[in-house]
Amino acid sequence: MFQQLKNIDTAFKHIKAFSIVLILSCIVISAFALIKSYQAIETAQSRIYILANGKVLEAFSANRKDNIQVEAKDHVKTFHEYFFSLDPDDKVIQTNVSRALYLADRSAKSQYDNLKESGYYSNLISANVSQEISVDSIQLDLNQYPYFFKCYSLQKLVRATSTVTRNLVTEGFLRSVSRSDNNPHGFLIERWKTVSNQDTILQNR
Repeated sequence: MFQQLKNIDTAFKHIKAFSIVLILSCIVISAFALIKSYQAIETAQSRIYILANGKVLEAFSANRKDNIQVEAKDHVKTFHEYFFSLDPDDKVIQTNVSRALYLADRSAKSQYDNLKESGYYSNLISANVSQEISVDSIQLDLNQYPYFFKCYSLQKLVRATSTVTRNLVTEGFLRSVSRSDNNPHGFLIERWKTVSNQDTILQNR
């Protein structure tokens, strides 16, 4: 009788231990499956597919801080290309400058107004002068905010009889703002000014 009870008690202990091990194993497996599922979803969400010219391209999303230097420099470059790339056509000038002014504050608008009042744009149109710019390099200081930048460019004034090349140096600060269609990088140029704009080469055509 006592032997049977002892056997039942031992069997119960074995079943209890087996049940605990089974439950713990299920918890571990479930936790592992949840973690892996979360990682898979996160990886899938970080992938972006872009349709460009009929081709599907795969891209990966990243935190803003990972690309802040690249985006900031491209913002500065884009602004300068819009502001200084001009043709002897009033509509082209208005379109390019309007795009540039979305990327900067009142300091850029003030420079535009000064150039307009001095007859700079009228002279470009009347003399059939095209203005081109090529950004050489951009220095960016991310250790302060707003971020300070200095932009080094080559500016060309193409006339009917000659081409004038100028060294253009500008500087300013970058402040983070909301992204939009007019401002895809989400930066705003502040306190922008021209440091130097000197003729370096004169070529006859």
